[in-house]
Amino acid sequence: MATDEPNVRIGDVSHSTFAIGSHAHAESHHGTGGPRDAAAEELLKAVRELRADLTRVRADERTRELDAELADTEDEISRTGTVGESRLQRLRRLLADSEALVSLLASAGAVAGAVTGLLGM
Repeated sequence: MATDEPNVRIGDVSHSTFAIGSHAHAESHHGTGGPRDAAAEELLKAVRELRADLTRVRADERTRELDAELADTEDEISRTGTVGESRLQRLRRLLADSEALVSLLASAGAVAGAVTGLLGM
């Protein structure tokens, strides 16, 4: 016996966005970060440059710690479009602790300047 009911089959919906109903609205943001303001974009660029420059110097505990924090900063900005004040404070502290390195690498000065600007100092 045949029915006039429509058949709906939904398979794997992971990483999908859908809406059902006459007034439904679906919006997908998978894999994209939030919009970045100019200051966050400037910091992201400076962070990437400094990380590249750090590969050219002899690694020690300070440079590894700085690189790890820079990687976390890059990830946070890429995911959210912004960076939290606590991370900015940690970056500023690590840059101050690595003052000799900062004076050698122009990219470190660019990160320090961007952090200071975002902290409003």
